[in-house]
Amino acid sequence: VQLQASGGGLVQVGGSLGLSCAASGSTFSNYVMGWFRQAPGKEREFVAGISRGGGSTDYADSAKGRFTIWRDNAKNMVYLQMHSLRPEDTAVYYCGADRFQRGTRFSSSEISYWGQGTQVTVSS
Repeated sequence: VQLQASGGGLVQVGGSLGLSCAASGSTFSNYVMGWFRQAPGKEREFVAGISRGGGSTDYADSAKGRFTIWRDNAKNMVYLQMHSLRPEDTAVYYCGADRFQRGTRFSSSEISYWGQGTQVTVSS
């Protein structure tokens, strides 16, 4: 599967931003999906995950209550809506997919396919 993330940008503290990830090349509903982020000098970390059918989701503690992940299997899309953004949310955000993982929380090593990343910068 090929993934293309978009929607990043510059936003002020407390603002909102929505990310999108378009999938192609394979049956999208066969893949669990996740959003990850990587700040300079840090490892890539899990942000949010969603099951194949979209009925189950999970979030990093830092994202709970502020971020929402959902997917539209008919459109081969997964989304991440972010609210109440903080400077520490600044990172490159990646969407990831895996054909065989179970559950909705993953480490980056458990993801087989990655989008190219989109920069999110939260300014104070």
